[in-house]
Amino acid sequence: MMMPRRRLVAVLSACCFAVCLTTTLCLTKTASGKEPLHVAPQLQPFVDDGVLAGAVTLVATVDKELSLETVGYADLDAKQPMRKDAMFWIASMSKPITGAALMMLVDEGKVKLDDPVEKYLPEFKGIMVVAERGSDRLVLEKPKRPVTVRNILNHCSGLAHFSPLETPTLDRWPLEARVRSYPLSPLMSEPDARYSYSNQGINTAGRIVEVVSGRSFEEFLDERLFKPLGMNDTTFWPNEEQLTRLAKTYKLNDASKLESMPIAYLSYPLNDKSRGAMPGGGLFSTAHDVGLFGRMVLNQGEFGGKRFLSPESVKEMTSRQTGDLPNSYGLGWAVDVAPGVGFGHGGAYATNLRVDPSKGLVMVFMVQYAGKQTDIWKTVQPAFKQAAEKLGK
Repeated sequence: MMMPRRRLVAVLSACCFAVCLTTTLCLTKTASGKEPLHVAPQLQPFVDDGVLAGAVTLVATVDKELSLETVGYADLDAKQPMRKDAMFWIASMSKPITGAALMMLVDEGKVKLDDPVEKYLPEFKGIMVVAERGSDRLVLEKPKRPVTVRNILNHCSGLAHFSPLETPTLDRWPLEARVRSYPLSPLMSEPDARYSYSNQGINTAGRIVEVVSGRSFEEFLDERLFKPLGMNDTTFWPNEEQLTRLAKTYKLNDASKLESMPIAYLSYPLNDKSRGAMPGGGLFSTAHDVGLFGRMVLNQGEFGGKRFLSPESVKEMTSRQTGDLPNSYGLGWAVDVAPGVGFGHGGAYATNLRVDPSKGLVMVFMVQYAGKQTDIWKTVQPAFKQAAEKLGK
């Protein structure tokens, strides 16, 4: 008995769908026969629970991006989904980029790490150090030795974190003016005596780049790093189009609900170029762009057939430079205590870049969370790291 034509067509369509579905599933399997792992589903519970508004994650090797995924929202109120090319203020993730810029000049023999800063910035001559501090007295003296270029990159210079010119926001004055103000205040400790995280130090490194290269810091980065690497969305001043992709910043309010807020450390409008460039924490970027930078460093300073840094400079940057002091920091990078395990840097709003040479992975975590970073460090970031490492196996 022959099947009616209409039913035959339906059966054939169902069979074709089943074949296509089976083919698709087969094609999405890895070489080992396992379903491919994804990072975003591991973070979805944090969005559902109201801990996280949204995030972009990236996992890459030197050769390729293994994963570029989104979760949640760039704008909670508007229910605007997070997009892969979302822009983020990366804050102190700018520090390794500044370190790389200065190390380019070290590679060229134009700067030496153990030179006094005053060799390049004469305003640092005569800087004093606090020898004794009391409720009614302050004793200053000349430091036993000058602040070096290495000191400003490893946070052992004795320089304070901010200067009076960097209030109420960090970007109201040009870089040159801010750095000139730093030696007007005494060092908090002798150089090399103590680790003290200092935006002043990294900003000073950026100013040395300007003086030695004869270019503004932003021009040097664009010409020597961003354009050659393809970091087309990395800038101190996001343009109008990039601002439409800027993820909103959130913090938990008194009711433990996420509420949006402006970037507290910066002046508005963000595309106003009268805001001063901040080598210590002013850049905006995307997960893809930050991944490109991380992959270059993972590959010992080379990427896309171009040499950006010597392997020796990469080793200096990513090796412990703080001696026996409690904090393990390189030159612009936070480094793991165990040599060769990994290094990275976070930002004020919980963004994070981690490079793990032992696994051959670059991991980028992009959020805009202005609450206690420990809220993210203890929950969301470990979940991301675990998923990312599984993806890299």
